[in-house]
Amino acid sequence: MHTIVFFGDSITQQGNSGNGFIAQLRQQLSATDYQLIGAGIGGNKVYDLYLRLERDVLLHEPYTTVILIGINDIWHKEKGIGVDIVKYEQFYRAIIEKLLQHQSKVILCTLTVIGERTNQSNPMDADLEAYSQVVTTLASDYQITCVALRQIFTQYLQIHNTTNAYKGILTTDGVHLNTTGNTLVATALLPLLQQLSN
Repeated sequence: MHTIVFFGDSITQQGNSGNGFIAQLRQQLSATDYQLIGAGIGGNKVYDLYLRLERDVLLHEPYTTVILIGINDIWHKEKGIGVDIVKYEQFYRAIIEKLLQHQSKVILCTLTVIGERTNQSNPMDADLEAYSQVVTTLASDYQITCVALRQIFTQYLQIHNTTNAYKGILTTDGVHLNTTGNTLVATALLPLLQQLSN
């Protein structure tokens, strides 16, 4: 039995029910081979994950931990309560190191979107690219898997968002995923998780 914990914010929390990506993966993976645990909490930033790592992840002794975090770290800068990119990387490194010490495999995900416009007019696109590059670098540094959700989402929107809409293609509100957005995440993760049982 492979226990997989999905660790993140409201995107992960919502992914655990309905047509969410974790719920979709549950339908596609054998229940006898996999136990999927959603550990997402709305509003969380990277340091929140660090603080609840023991309780919400390590206690489950996961075979694999999938991490998607950073949207609130950027988004909440508007309110003056975001997390700067240096602290983001420091906390993220600490999370990865602790997971690896506990023999959990780790899969990182780059960030998705804050606004779906395709003409570089979403005000936080530059931060999303920069923070996603941090995730990519961390994956390289620790030689762990990275899923390029940022690239997958932007490429999809280039093709399908023909009216340059702010929301409604992959998200309900520019951030939180609709069924199509969740399916993109599930489709990206499925082959990686299937490899675990090979």
